[in-house]
Amino acid sequence: MAPTIVLISGANRGLGKGLLELYLARPHHVVIAANRNPDHPTSKALAELPKGTDTRLIVIKIDASVESDAAEGIKQLTAQGIDHIDIAIANAGVCYVFPKISEIKTVDLQGHLTPNLFGVVWLYQAAISLLKKSTNPKWITMGSVGGKILYRDQPDVPHAAYGPSKVAVHWVTKRIDKEENWLTAFVIHPGLADTEMGQTALAGLVEVHDNIPVKLITVQESCQGMISVIDAATKATHGGRLVAYTGDVDTW
Repeated sequence: MAPTIVLISGANRGLGKGLLELYLARPHHVVIAANRNPDHPTSKALAELPKGTDTRLIVIKIDASVESDAAEGIKQLTAQGIDHIDIAIANAGVCYVFPKISEIKTVDLQGHLTPNLFGVVWLYQAAISLLKKSTNPKWITMGSVGGKILYRDQPDVPHAAYGPSKVAVHWVTKRIDKEENWLTAFVIHPGLADTEMGQTALAGLVEVHDNIPVKLITVQESCQGMISVIDAATKATHGGRLVAYTGDVDTW
């Protein structure tokens, strides 16, 4: 039986690592952890994670801010005998400043657009040939309510650098699904999880609102939910949609 091959970008911490752990625990999988520095201690520690029967881990370098990295990373995979990818999860991204539109600096907008949008495009362009060789290929982009267009659904916290990058990558993912009838492509929303980025977002909300009925969910709860969504995903039910980790189809 051919293994299920899963590629996850930004897989050495946060939600990426959470997803990696769950896929590694399954039997007959090859799980590819793509991150910007395979020599970093957090990357090297991935080798010690528990693995299911006949499951193995491959760690490759893909920095979402470097245009040539994705193609080079995929080249490394094919050299190691990887002949297809069944599931690709574009998880790598940044969120490090929280300006209003009136305050945003172009350098910070560019600093978010490069990994959060361009990095996803580069990864998709590099991986598409291997996705085409899967019998049931799925492309999943890590989305965010920060990329909501509907005014009533936008989080009430300044995010003029992060938000536009997520709006754009949401659009790109919808377009991928429309352009490729052989591929199931959709955006997944992980909820407000207890990661470094989630804690930063929650702190921003608390700063704006004294009392908010919001709490962080665990990384495990988010990732278990997301994997259940990915397992169930078909083009008819999920393609081109924004789907929460709970399985609920959300609005844009």
